[in-house]
Amino acid sequence: MENLIPELSFKDIERGDSFSIDQLKNALSNHGFFSITDHDLSKTLVDDCYKSSKDFFNLAFEVKNSYSSIGSKGARGYTPKGIETAVGEEIPDQKEFWHHGPEVDESYDKKIPKNITISEIPNFKKNFDDLYLELHAMGTKVLSVIALSIGLEKDYFKPWTEKGNSLLRSIHYPPVDANTNMHRARAHEDINLITLLIGAEEGGLEVLNKDGSWIEVAPSSDAIVCNIGDMMQLVTDKKLKSTTHRVIQDKKTTSKSRYSIPFFLHPAPSINLKSVFREDDIGIIANEFLDRRLKEIKLY
Repeated sequence: MENLIPELSFKDIERGDSFSIDQLKNALSNHGFFSITDHDLSKTLVDDCYKSSKDFFNLAFEVKNSYSSIGSKGARGYTPKGIETAVGEEIPDQKEFWHHGPEVDESYDKKIPKNITISEIPNFKKNFDDLYLELHAMGTKVLSVIALSIGLEKDYFKPWTEKGNSLLRSIHYPPVDANTNMHRARAHEDINLITLLIGAEEGGLEVLNKDGSWIEVAPSSDAIVCNIGDMMQLVTDKKLKSTTHRVIQDKKTTSKSRYSIPFFLHPAPSINLKSVFREDDIGIIANEFLDRRLKEIKLY
């Protein structure tokens, strides 16, 4: 299947010039997905995070489950396979994951929980703290170009996300029987403003095209895939589309463990998600919107 997901240079994105804004406009109007190349994200840091992630998921279930996120709405720690379920689906996703957020202090909203330290994996927390900061900085720059592309001031979204409730998710998709259930993560949309995904080159990620077909996302090696989430779709009156996507196991290839690390850029819990174009819009508080969606995917 032809890969129609455009690639944008992060150096062009950082410049915020008319060329990069036009490229972004085209990407967002077509699929709401694009991939970022020429970025400075440390490959060593990414490799260290993947090693930490694999080391954790290789631990005995009893050990992993002792860090379970039950009771915190999946906000931090470990969530086993068979819990998160796409909206409208009965069968849960075939994945387990770990959630890591910002290092909070008194300047953050009290609704944002503290991170959990895994005693069995040295440097796990430091690796993910460092990656969180790198991806948050990158996401902030991407948001500034998105703002320019829809006629807003460059720093329009910065106050929303500066002390935001963003989330770094480390995912393990165990091997599956594609003949029984090829869906590792069933068709869904993301909740947040934008998502940055590391590890998409491993294969299996597909985006729903306007004609109802599925487009395989096959970015260049080390590219970071970016997509629009429901919160951004909401505040832009659907001008920017939160695109449906899924992760599948190709029946023609041997199933093996698959790992990926998405970063979900969220606003602070108290931000009012109202139209950026209409002054009369009442909006909805970000934390209320998030809680509603978490209930829908059974992470509450």
